[in-house]
Amino acid sequence: MKTSIATVSIAGDFVEKLAAISAAGFDGIEIFENDFLAFDGSPKEVGQMVRDHGLEIYLFQPFRDFEGLPEPYRSKAFQRAERKFDIMQELGTDLVLICSSVASAALGGIDRAADDLAELGAIAAKRNLRIGYEALAWGKHVSDHRDAWEIVRRADHPNVGLIVDSFHTLGRQIDPQTIRSIPGDKIFFVQLADAPNIDMDLLYWSRHFRNMPGEGDLDVVAFMSAVAATGYEGVLSLEIFNDQFRGGSPKAIALDGYRSLLNLMDEVKYAEPNLIINVPDMPKKTDVKGIEFVEFAANETEAEELGKLLSTMGFEKSGNHISKEVALWRQGKINIVINTEREGFAQSSYIYHGTNICDIGMRVSDAQATVERAKTLGASLFEQPVGPGELKIPAIRGVGGGIIHFIDDKSGLEKVWEIEFKQPKNTKPPIGAGLRTIDHIAETMNYEEMLTWLLFYASIFNTHKTPMIDVVDPAGLIRSQVIENESGSFRLTLNGAENRRTLAGNFLAESFGSSVQHLAFSTADIFETYEQLCKNGFIPLKISDNYYDDLDTRFELDANLLQKLRQNHILYDRDENGEFFQLYSQSYGDGFFFEITERRGAYKGYGASNAMYRIAAQKRKMPPKGMPKLLNEPYPRQRTKSNP
Repeated sequence: MKTSIATVSIAGDFVEKLAAISAAGFDGIEIFENDFLAFDGSPKEVGQMVRDHGLEIYLFQPFRDFEGLPEPYRSKAFQRAERKFDIMQELGTDLVLICSSVASAALGGIDRAADDLAELGAIAAKRNLRIGYEALAWGKHVSDHRDAWEIVRRADHPNVGLIVDSFHTLGRQIDPQTIRSIPGDKIFFVQLADAPNIDMDLLYWSRHFRNMPGEGDLDVVAFMSAVAATGYEGVLSLEIFNDQFRGGSPKAIALDGYRSLLNLMDEVKYAEPNLIINVPDMPKKTDVKGIEFVEFAANETEAEELGKLLSTMGFEKSGNHISKEVALWRQGKINIVINTEREGFAQSSYIYHGTNICDIGMRVSDAQATVERAKTLGASLFEQPVGPGELKIPAIRGVGGGIIHFIDDKSGLEKVWEIEFKQPKNTKPPIGAGLRTIDHIAETMNYEEMLTWLLFYASIFNTHKTPMIDVVDPAGLIRSQVIENESGSFRLTLNGAENRRTLAGNFLAESFGSSVQHLAFSTADIFETYEQLCKNGFIPLKISDNYYDDLDTRFELDANLLQKLRQNHILYDRDENGEFFQLYSQSYGDGFFFEITERRGAYKGYGASNAMYRIAAQKRKMPPKGMPKLLNEPYPRQRTKSNP
C-alpha cells in the first residue's frame, strides 16, 4: 500500500508541509498547484526538495475546466494543458488530475468529453505522462463517477484513466458498490476523505468540512472495499479541505492522516476477507471489558481532601502500595488510586496540572496486542522504572499527556491489586453506597483536538461513535461526542472547549490542559444511593427548582417521583428505550466533579439535555478568581517541586 496526502491537507508553508508528511511516514504527496505556485523555487528545485524528504510526487492537481469546451476555449485549454505538462516533467511526476468542468461555456455530451480526453491522452503519451479524470460532485455535466468512467472507457486510451474520490461519491449518496465493475487498472488514483453528515451545498461542504477517514459519518470503508475489489493496487491518498486543519499543527494533522489510512485499510481487510489487502500487520481492534482503575496524582493535603470526598460517596481505603505512597480506594468494581509519590510520572503530572486523573487503566482482552496495535498506529508508548515486586503493565500516552495502562486476564496482570497492595488488617466490612462500576469517563480538550482523539480511540478500540452534539454553556457552546462499545463496558465522552469562559474551557485553563474532568459511577438504585450518601455527609450539587417545574411539563412525571427528584437534586431524562437519572457532586480542585447515574431499561444516552442546567448550577458555585478551591488549602496555592 502506497500512502499519500495532498499538500492542501496540511497547514504551514511548503517546507513545513513536506517535513510533517515525511515524518508521519507517508510515501508521497499530491502536489496542489497553489502550494507550488506560492513557493519561491523552480519546478525542478521543488521536485528535488520533495525527493530529499524521501517522498514521491504521485499526482499534480488540479487541472480545471478542460473537457467539452467550444472554440476558441477548446484550443486554449489544450495550450494550458501543454504548459502543465512542462511543469510536471520538471517536477518529476507523470500523473495529472483533470476534474470535470464547471465552466459556464462547457457543453455536455459523453462522446464530446471522451474525444477531448483521448486527444489529450495522445499528447500526454508522447511525454510518458498520464491523465486522470475525476467527477466533481458539483460538476456542470459530469458529477457521478459512473459517468466519468463511461467517458474514460470511450476515450479508450492507455494514458487516460479514472480518479475516484470518496467524498464526491459518498457526498452525493451514490452507491459505492458501482465501483466494483470498473477494471482496477483503469483506476489511476484514489483520493479519500470523510465528512460529518451536514445538509449543505456540496461545494461548501467539501471545501470546509472534510476530515480524515474515520472522523466523519461517510461510509469510507464501503467505498474503499469496492475499490479494493476492482484489483486496484495503486496509491491511496488523502485530500482534506478543512478550515480547522488549515490552522492546526502540521505534524499532528499528518500523523492523524497516516493513522486514518492504516486504520481504514485494516477495516477493509476484515470487511473483504477474500481479498488480499496490503496493510501493515497489526492485531485486531481491542475489546474493552471495562475500566480497571483511575489514578489521581495529588500532594498529601489534596489527597486527604479527595479521600474525604470519596468517603462520603461510600468508598473505603482498602490498601497501600508495597513500596510507594499510593493508596487504593474501592467500591463495587471501582478502583481509584491516589498517588502522592514525590518522584515519577504522577509527581510530574501533579506539578504541571495540580490534582488530576493522570492514568486510566483499561481491562482488555489482550494487553500486549493492544499496545502493539497502538504503536503501529503511531501512539507513543510509555514506560517508567518498575520497582521490586511490581508488575510491568503495558501503557501508552493519552489525552493531555496522561497515561493509559492495559490489564488483561491472560498475562496475570489482573492480580496487580493482590501483588502490589497491602490490604489493611482488622477493617470493618465496607458500607458502600451502592456504586457498582464506572459508567463513563468525560475528557475535556480544546475543540481543535477532538478529531485527533476521536480517531485515536476509534482506531485502537472496538467501538463506535455517536453523532456530535452541542452542549449549551452560558458562555458558549461545548462540542460533545461519545466513543462507546456495544456492551456499555467502555463509554467515553469527548468534550471540546472553544473558549476559556465556558466551564470546560476554564477547567482546561486552570488545570493547564488536564484531560479528565469528571467520572460517572453507576448504581442500581439512585434513591437508595442518595440516602446513604447523605448519611456519609455527601453534599450534592443543588439544581434550580425551575428545572423541576419544566421537567414536569416535559415528561408528565408521577408527582411522588418528581418530588423525590427535586428533594434529592437528581436530574432526569427519558427516551424510547428507558430512563436515566443523574446526581452530581460539588466541584473539586480546578473544576473536576463526580457524577452518579442510574440507567433503567435500555437507555443509551448521557442526559445531554440536562447538561446546561448542571453547568449553570456549577457556575453558581464557582469561587471568585484567585480564591482557594479546597477548604484547608493555603492561599494562594503554589506548585513547585520543593513545595508540591
